[in-house]
Amino acid sequence: MRKIEARMVRNTQMSRRAFISRAGSLAFASTMLGACGGVEGTANKPTATPDAVSHPRVALDRIEFSNWPLYIDRKVIKDFEKRFDVDLHYVEDINDNSEFFAKVRQQLEQGEPTGRDLVALTDWMAARWIRLGYLEPIDKRNTPNVQANLIEGLRSPVFDKDRTYTAPWQSGITGIGYNRKVVGQLKSMAQIFDPQYKGKVTFLADARDTTSLVMLMDGVKPEEATIDDVMAAIDKVDEANTAGQVRRFTGNDYTTDLTKGNVVIAMAYAADLIQLKADNPDLDFAVPDEGAVRWSDNMMIPAKAEHPYGAEVWMNYVYEREVAAKITAYVGSISPVEGIQDIVAKTAPEIAENPLVFPDAETQARLSGYPDLAPADERQMNERFAQISGG
Repeated sequence: MRKIEARMVRNTQMSRRAFISRAGSLAFASTMLGACGGVEGTANKPTATPDAVSHPRVALDRIEFSNWPLYIDRKVIKDFEKRFDVDLHYVEDINDNSEFFAKVRQQLEQGEPTGRDLVALTDWMAARWIRLGYLEPIDKRNTPNVQANLIEGLRSPVFDKDRTYTAPWQSGITGIGYNRKVVGQLKSMAQIFDPQYKGKVTFLADARDTTSLVMLMDGVKPEEATIDDVMAAIDKVDEANTAGQVRRFTGNDYTTDLTKGNVVIAMAYAADLIQLKADNPDLDFAVPDEGAVRWSDNMMIPAKAEHPYGAEVWMNYVYEREVAAKITAYVGSISPVEGIQDIVAKTAPEIAENPLVFPDAETQARLSGYPDLAPADERQMNERFAQISGG
């Protein structure tokens, strides 16, 4: 999404999350993988210890990067190739975390190259690759811009405390979309459970997103949650669903329900509401007082990557503020790079002024990541949630 006031651009450059219908397919794929022999795969020993990793500077030739669709300004790639005299083979072949994992799982398990130097996967999947030893540690001597410019709120996630293996690509928020004309100003997550909106609300079909929002309502920080906390949240969702409160569990198709007026409150992704609000000013997005979920897609170097140094040169490049600003102006997601709002304002003032792209410090303080669950707990969550959501 380049400029949100341009109707043609809004229609053709959808948010990455809207394009892939992320939530529904994620829940289904995770459950099916678990049923087909376990979600985790076979663990390997890391290719190098974090302290010992060294990727010497070498002549750059070709870099292979797998990412999600509609997630970069192609001019950034061209500028990078010209500056470093390298071929960046940028492939948009990630449409779902679990689907992509299944695609490369065999090579990873056998300790063979995946044919990729970089992949960008969501927090919970990044955590899985770290647990299984499927990643090459980042040589931080080659990524000084990441160390200098990464925003404070993303420096120490529970799954990679020192950012040994990951560098955020882009981030977003999962919170509440709603019709301001009907609901007024939504402030609390509890309003989605209010009986006056019975049958007029939707929950997400992704267990992580939905349970995290409910846990926040109950005063539990998802990043610190136990499986008991998660299951208690699922019980609350089950109770609401049984009572008829929930119209349905959705992927990104909640946007249709909101637009048509079928629902007035929906668990939602902020990037989607940027587009919906541009067409219908009655629609809005809220980070409830209790908080919301912040997710990131993370750049990572698969084990046995052929060009780890090249991957790090790219990481360092996209953490230059001017480069990060170009990506944000085009994509409209939350950048992990601090200090770029004024730069974005020069070319895309609507993006720079949007609080969903540049949330203030008070809002950021209320954001939490996903639960960091053990494999068995993750399967338990997915199986139980699928029972009540129909996933």
